[in-house]
Amino acid sequence: MTTVSKPTGTTAPTDEGEASDEELKFVIPGDRRIEAANAITTRAMAQRLPQLIRRSLALGWQVDRTAVIALLGVQLLSGVLEAFGLMATTGVIKPLIASQHISADQLRSAVPSLVVLSGAIGLRALLGIATTALSARLSPRIAREAELELLDAATKAELAAYDNPGYNDRWDAADRGVEVSRDLLTQAQYILAASASLIASACVLTAVHPILLPLLVLAALPKGLASVRGARISYIASLATSKDRRLLGMLRWYMVDKQTADQIRSGTMAPFLLDKYRTAGARIDATTDQATWRSARISLVGGAAGGLAHAVVWAALALLVSAGQISVAALGTAFLALGRVSAGLDGIVGYGAQLFRTGMFLDDWADFIDEAGGHRIDRGPQVPAGPTVVRAENITFQYPSADRPALDGVSLEVRRGEVVALVGENGSGKTTLSKILSALYLPDQGGAVTWDGADTRDLDAHATWARVAVVPQSYANWPLSARENITLGQATEEGDDAVLAAARAAGADEVVDGLRSGLNTLLAKEWWGGQELSGGQ
Repeated sequence: MTTVSKPTGTTAPTDEGEASDEELKFVIPGDRRIEAANAITTRAMAQRLPQLIRRSLALGWQVDRTAVIALLGVQLLSGVLEAFGLMATTGVIKPLIASQHISADQLRSAVPSLVVLSGAIGLRALLGIATTALSARLSPRIAREAELELLDAATKAELAAYDNPGYNDRWDAADRGVEVSRDLLTQAQYILAASASLIASACVLTAVHPILLPLLVLAALPKGLASVRGARISYIASLATSKDRRLLGMLRWYMVDKQTADQIRSGTMAPFLLDKYRTAGARIDATTDQATWRSARISLVGGAAGGLAHAVVWAALALLVSAGQISVAALGTAFLALGRVSAGLDGIVGYGAQLFRTGMFLDDWADFIDEAGGHRIDRGPQVPAGPTVVRAENITFQYPSADRPALDGVSLEVRRGEVVALVGENGSGKTTLSKILSALYLPDQGGAVTWDGADTRDLDAHATWARVAVVPQSYANWPLSARENITLGQATEEGDDAVLAAARAAGADEVVDGLRSGLNTLLAKEWWGGQELSGGQ
């Protein structure tokens, strides 16, 4: 290895007006920020929440149907118990305030209602524990199922998708959807719980006096509007910082990955890269702080307006009591019911806003699942045999971000048994041509690659790739056993005999013999007990 001295300065001065270095930029085609700003409204949230709750239950249904049924049953029973508990409150209070002196008969008449009230409180506490346990069971499973579907969609995208800048942006947005998916059921469950409590309390409150419920609904509107506006600001801020969050992830990977660790040190690049990390982080912080302060101001206004509206509700309640419209015993029940209805409304609005924001991220996830980021494999159904002749006819291929074609009007024929060398300057398209001949890429319109006369566009992709073996310039070091690194997950009827024969044919049998546990050896030094091979091995 040769050591080269270099100047200590890392950045050359730039004359005024001179173009600066380009930076990594990630822009999603058809940016959704404007759409999101217009779409997140109170009306839109009210229309969307039932759909999101159904989606959360559907995901839960995929992973554990029994747990979903139990969760819904628990929520229903909890709401019924709350209604009984509130009604029993009146039965407890009324005998106790019938006169100035509480007699034994009054206490005895209150006992049945007190038993109902105590039992309802105790059972609801047990149901709350059951709800927490069921949510804890379902949430990680839902997140894992969402991630599996995302990974499945990614593997069903055309290889050329990775050359399209928009693909990685859509993947990042979809991955964010996976992150929040574990919150989906919890938020939906909170809304269901708040709804059950609201319905039960509303029935009791309506029984006390019909005017109280609509007054309380109006009182909850200011806070609801503020919550929805806050969800909109939060989602837009997340979109605005997505490019910098991706940049942080990439920089982190380059700074800690073993493949680049020697170059980070020999090139003394760590301070330079850390500075880029800090700069991107500062941009994220600035956007987040701005969104946080905007949300806080909106919440402050909403809270103040909501407080005034609640004061009106309590004033109305006082007037009803003074006018003899409701009894003092019913007043106690009304106080409890008003608190429960208020909490229920706050829960629906607050968790509804969170669920709506989660739903926006899940839309990105669902869009990717449907279209693999706009690059889902869409080829014909033909299953090829091992081709006798592979022919490229006047093919052209241009990468999405390139200003000129990598291949232009290329024709080539390769027959079975031939050894063909592609020779050319760096960047002349040798690797691109190899991938097109192997059907990993499809040529642009106007040219065609055929296997025994069948256009690769008409061949089933996975069946075609089963006929292809590729040894790339930069090959993957799989953190798997030596056996799995040779078979790449393709089992053979001959078992290890075929694996060892392949190792002998490649001259790798001595390497396998020198491994600690032979074919069973884990080839991943970064894992405890793993072993690493040299580049030559």
